[in-house]
Amino acid sequence: MLKQIQGLHHVTSMARDARENNRFFTGTLGLRRVKKTVNFDAPDVYHLYYADEVGTPGTVMTYFPFPNIARGRPGAGEVGTTVFSVPRNALLYWEKRLSDASVQGLMRETSFGQDRLRFEGPDGDGFALVEVEDDARAPWTEGGVPAEDAIRGFHSASLRLRDGGATEELLKFMGYEEVDNSGNIKRLARKDGNGADVIDIETAPGAPIARLGAGSVHHIAFAVEDRAKQLEVRKALLDTGYQVTPVIDRDYFWAIYFRTPGGVLFEVATTEPGFDRDEDTAHLGEALKLPAQHAHLRPYLEQHLQPLEA
Repeated sequence: MLKQIQGLHHVTSMARDARENNRFFTGTLGLRRVKKTVNFDAPDVYHLYYADEVGTPGTVMTYFPFPNIARGRPGAGEVGTTVFSVPRNALLYWEKRLSDASVQGLMRETSFGQDRLRFEGPDGDGFALVEVEDDARAPWTEGGVPAEDAIRGFHSASLRLRDGGATEELLKFMGYEEVDNSGNIKRLARKDGNGADVIDIETAPGAPIARLGAGSVHHIAFAVEDRAKQLEVRKALLDTGYQVTPVIDRDYFWAIYFRTPGGVLFEVATTEPGFDRDEDTAHLGEALKLPAQHAHLRPYLEQHLQPLEA
């Protein structure tokens, strides 16, 4: 069993409109944009990062906003719901805030004994807020949400699969343990993690296969401390039979990727070097930052990328 995994690092999704996406996460949800850069493989598309003050692993929601992309089709083989942690008694505040912002899909529910508020992102993204009494992570407090109600980071993510057995075994190999189950959902958790410690496996044998598009999660990333720990994880996965990419430099972390038995794309990302490697903390996410291989495109990109602020 691997001991290097610390919990979630980030969740990366697809969107249709960059400005709308930025407005939703920085305005409606009150997160901080900690990086404005571009997709390594499609540099004419933003890669936007939203998180706490410094982009702590376990708080980072990222997006590729592809203009005019079709909406995704929910189904099996993908991340179903991304769940954020908020303090106890915060849901009343959030229910009003999201309702006032005309956010769709609002629904109160109880899951594994915790009060939750489900809602949709601008592209139908599946989200929820869950009240967590003892989450000590510091929130971003300059996004218009009171500190006593603000998002602390991720609580969990659910994987919607036709058959969850092999993915459950993978997660257990990655250091997760089964802690509960409810109906067709099995809950696994990483003990002593970074706060973003929970993965729910939702088994839906009759679900159609998901189609990637706006509102879909592209991949989900797990955190390790550094490159040495990442190489240990990579070797262990290769030895187990998984096809794992070489280490890829993503400027703010190093990444490896592999496809799970259920079809979900997993990443293992390092905490180092962090989002302040090319901007000081006070100005994270303000300037357009480009990977070195795309630096020559700056004049074109600055003219053609959609301005995020109206």
